[in-house]
Amino acid sequence: MSRRRRVRPIHEEEGRPLLSVENLKTYFQTAHGVVKSVDGVSFELERGKTLAVVGESGSGKTVLARSVMGLLPSQNVWREGSVRLGDVDLTRASAAELRQLWGAQVSMVFQDPVTSLNPVVRIGRQITEHLQYHLGMPRGEARRTALSLLRSVGIPEPAARMRWFPHQLSGGMCQRVVIAAAIACGPKLLLADEPTTGLDVTVSAQILDLLGRLQEERYMSVVLVTHDLGVVSGRADEVIVMYAGQVVEQAPTPVIFSDMKMPYTEALMRSVPRLTNPSHTRLPAIPGTPPNPAALPAGCRFAARCPYVQPRCREEPPPLRQAGPRHRFACWYPVGSPEGQQALEANRAAGLPAAAAVV
Repeated sequence: MSRRRRVRPIHEEEGRPLLSVENLKTYFQTAHGVVKSVDGVSFELERGKTLAVVGESGSGKTVLARSVMGLLPSQNVWREGSVRLGDVDLTRASAAELRQLWGAQVSMVFQDPVTSLNPVVRIGRQITEHLQYHLGMPRGEARRTALSLLRSVGIPEPAARMRWFPHQLSGGMCQRVVIAAAIACGPKLLLADEPTTGLDVTVSAQILDLLGRLQEERYMSVVLVTHDLGVVSGRADEVIVMYAGQVVEQAPTPVIFSDMKMPYTEALMRSVPRLTNPSHTRLPAIPGTPPNPAALPAGCRFAARCPYVQPRCREEPPPLRQAGPRHRFACWYPVGSPEGQQALEANRAAGLPAAAAVV
């Protein structure tokens, strides 16, 4: 006899985004002070669309994804703001309510596929238990569904692989199993946190193509977290660029690539390898390091590494302002603007390096 169905329904209002995040903040109390990992992030995501969250390591991308899910430590953490999935406010949901939502309505693909799987539980069980818990499937039906899922994500000989343990699979195969488990119950939202970390280029492309195909088939919304702007081209509808816990630019993907305004976005773009470059071409690196999240500067958080930096940048934090439809950026001297060009030329004339503001 099957178990009681546990899926909590999510009701979507017509004309409203599936996911709405407003002024989300996630701070951690540490021995070195308060770490502002996510500091006032807002965005919306429509059903069936892909939002890419881009930035260097330590920019707050993973904490943002975990904050949306509600996967945060129970102590020494402070979260403020609103995260709405349909008509449900995830920031106000209890632990029991979140357990009903995880896997059924919102799922996550974590960075390391090997450690994401239980090493002492067979692959098949790690998928069927989701189906039995959330959908109340009988064991036989859950097994048949798991076989179909493994086949859909490209696992060869799925019936045999059902009996394998994670250590018997390659990194790419483990990631496919993680994806199969994440989509097993048909979630409306999938958060993919660096889903190609540790995989070679060919396997990475296959995993990203797989996510795209599954999204189209299931009409899922996807938040794709990555440090590589090259990954999001052609795979995301909109891009958020994060730096030191804040959104510094947000725009539709074509706009980010053709008309970026934030110098940090420009620096990330220059670090993307290009097929047109000669062999062994050295990639430009962003000088300096991100600021200490427990001791953030008073002005722009990118000022210490910015080639456009001016005294105002060190003293006054720039607000997010509109550059066009759905295009926002935070910079006093934006790329391509007259004031930005003047600032850049003045720094070059003075012989200042890109990280001249480091003190």
